[in-house]
Amino acid sequence: MKQEITIQDLSDLGRAARAFLEAVRGHSLLAFYAPMGAGKTTFITALCKELGVEEDAISSPTFAIVNEYRGRQGQPIFHFDFYRIDKPAEALDIGLYDYLDSGELCLMEWPENIEGLLPEETLKVNISVQPDGSRRISWED
Repeated sequence: MKQEITIQDLSDLGRAARAFLEAVRGHSLLAFYAPMGAGKTTFITALCKELGVEEDAISSPTFAIVNEYRGRQGQPIFHFDFYRIDKPAEALDIGLYDYLDSGELCLMEWPENIEGLLPEETLKVNISVQPDGSRRISWED
């Protein structure tokens, strides 16, 4: 079933993040597809904040490829940015499957760069910029 959430503006991020987390409960592999500047990192930051990660601990892992955060109950949360990945082997070199098979929440930016490595159960989430500047988060569950 196709689902979507609209984020009107930055002040609406917290509400949207809470609604999204409730809607995707049970999924641990979340791949965010969106053009540059659409708000992938901003939305993932809002998700992490809702999960109890200290805001100053959250940053884009563009150069590190993966950042590990701790949620409210101390659970690991993995934030990936595959923007700089040129070959799938580079993702394998960081131990990608160890993360994906951990059962912990994995939030992935630029997953199209490792598409062939993503497990079937990965939830593909699209972020699109609307003409009025709002963002639409959509996925099929």
